[in-house]
Amino acid sequence: MYNVLVTGSSGEIGTNLSRALMRSGHKVTGVDMRKNTWTDEIPTAITDLAAGTDGIPEGDYQVVVHLAANAKVHELVEKPERAFDNIKVNFNVLEYCRQKKLPIIFSSSREVYGDIHRYLTGEEESNFHFTESPYSASKISGEALIYSYARCYGLPYIVFRFSNVYGRFDSDIERMERVIPLFIKKMRNDESITVFGKDKTLDFTYVDDCVSGIQAGVERLLQGSVKNETINLAFGEGHTLVELVQLIGNNLGKNPNMIVEGSRVGEVTHYIADISKAKKLLGYNPQTSLAQGVEKAIAWQKEFYRW
Repeated sequence: MYNVLVTGSSGEIGTNLSRALMRSGHKVTGVDMRKNTWTDEIPTAITDLAAGTDGIPEGDYQVVVHLAANAKVHELVEKPERAFDNIKVNFNVLEYCRQKKLPIIFSSSREVYGDIHRYLTGEEESNFHFTESPYSASKISGEALIYSYARCYGLPYIVFRFSNVYGRFDSDIERMERVIPLFIKKMRNDESITVFGKDKTLDFTYVDDCVSGIQAGVERLLQGSVKNETINLAFGEGHTLVELVQLIGNNLGKNPNMIVEGSRVGEVTHYIADISKAKKLLGYNPQTSLAQGVEKAIAWQKEFYRW
């Protein structure tokens, strides 16, 4: 049994991961700046990590899974100070890990690849000269800090680069506007849907696949079989937003009213992950295609919201 500290435990990935770890017999302590609105089963300390780590409860933790971040790409273009908050949180959590001698798993993003080199998605191919947004800059900064702490202080790490994680516990769109629950909500209400980028192609990852990869990372990092690696964690298949709209419409029995506009500033327009490293190092084998995942996401919303 492992004792795991999860930052950002009230978010989509944090909630799903914490519950999965607890079901597997591990001890989990969550840290977030807001209460978990999905479940009360995760012990959670409410504290702002941008202000420091004094609010983290004492515990014999063995690893920190650092998921906490402001993650709305376009919003951070409009409010870059929120990206700076991410940087402060990353530094404070790394200092906590250094002082406590704890390994870290860090949630990075496919945004670090940028858009100009969008067809290069191997972990060693990212080129930070082409940073698209303050959000991606905050993730690049977080990665750079981790690599420096590994070299200077021997801090063990795994960096995961996520891509469009969706599914259970992701529908609080007033707080975090994600494309799949947003499209589901608008289509249910017979509202028009705006697609920013006709050919925009992304790699959508069902949350259970993401969680399975993180769990494998926790186990292998603590066992010492995998450490100091940067790994893409996605499904490995691209779909346009237009395809996504049609899939949701088919599942809801709706004919979408779709408006297509140009891509917004700061957004990546093409990304399909190379997940061969995750398969090799972690035995990662994502199970849920976008068609299956959309069906599951809609079924979960129907059950949770009783509609």
